[in-house]
Amino acid sequence: MRFKVVAHEAEGGGFWAEAPALPGCATQGETMDELMKSVREAIEGWLSVDIQEEAFPGSGKILEIAI
Repeated sequence: MRFKVVAHEAEGGGFWAEAPALPGCATQGETMDELMKSVREAIEGWLSVDIQEEAFPGSGKILEIAI
């Protein structure tokens, strides 16, 4: 999988980044190398969240797909 990530310089130094396709997926790092490692971990964490069945009451169904 590939995701576009937007990297920003932080006001207080360092960097922060967000993955627009993954709402709320953002991280920070002191160096660009540290930021890239943190981005990978943040995306992996975001994708690993398991949605609970009770989050969709009624007729909703949770389906798993592999891309």
